[in-house]
Amino acid sequence: MSGVQLIKITEKDDGMRLNRWFIREYPGLSLGRLQKLLRTKQIKLDGKKAEASSKLSVGQELRIPPLDNEKRAPADKKQMRPADVEFMRSLVIYKDDNLIAINKPSGLAVQGGTNTLRHVDGMLEALAFDKEEKPRLVHRIDKDTSGVLVLARNRKTADFLTKAFRMHNLSKTYLALVVGCPKKESGEIKAPLEKLGEKMVVSESGKPAVTQYQVLDSLSDKFALVAASPLTGRTHQIRAHLAHIGCPIAGDNKYFSGQRQKFANIKDILHLHAYKIEIPGLYNKALIIKAGLPETFRQDLENTGLSFKERN
Repeated sequence: MSGVQLIKITEKDDGMRLNRWFIREYPGLSLGRLQKLLRTKQIKLDGKKAEASSKLSVGQELRIPPLDNEKRAPADKKQMRPADVEFMRSLVIYKDDNLIAINKPSGLAVQGGTNTLRHVDGMLEALAFDKEEKPRLVHRIDKDTSGVLVLARNRKTADFLTKAFRMHNLSKTYLALVVGCPKKESGEIKAPLEKLGEKMVVSESGKPAVTQYQVLDSLSDKFALVAASPLTGRTHQIRAHLAHIGCPIAGDNKYFSGQRQKFANIKDILHLHAYKIEIPGLYNKALIIKAGLPETFRQDLENTGLSFKERN
């Protein structure tokens, strides 16, 4: 058939799922049409029927029917606005050949959802820089949490980081401005969590959850700046755990035991910041990435009489 292509899989695409390869190479190809081409054996791997989930291997021959029109993105796909490109690049705090880290501001969602049209995932093209592909998400932080968000720049790094986050093989430190002060200067919060509606609640039937914390500064029993490191990866874990010990995060709209407290001297936003992440095993030594505190967070610490000294 005229227009049929036979493509040899190279090391760059080794291990990639077939459907993801088509999404990258043929952005105008719908999922339904791809499934039909696979079902009717118009797409083959080494002369055999292929599946959307098939993993590509170096040296395989991929047969592709004429798809010139599908190489173009759909007509309604909008180009990124220059202002969004500039905005995303202004967030970059670390970049090498394998990964990029940004300091995500509070209020910016990592991925889209109901009524969420502007998000990190939708603007990753701005961070491609010298690479052919845009970087990939390998973990998430809440929309209202600011701080370090790590992105992989190639499939190998994405696989490594995804596994590391899933297995909790890396260390993460958050900073939280809390209402009240933990009774102990440092400790470990062990309280199983389960989902109840839109919240995570402490429950004996919940999944194990452990958070280490240290009080960095405090103002009697009114406010405290706490460093918290989750040893497990439950949704809203730090928020739920700090509330559980009687120290909810200032501005948290979910985890105050009663009506959320508001204060004249600090802004009514979630004061939780992903400050530091330590990634072992990727290079010869651990890679430590830190995200400076947002100016609003820093100012609110000052307004409450607290301080935080960042160390190199």
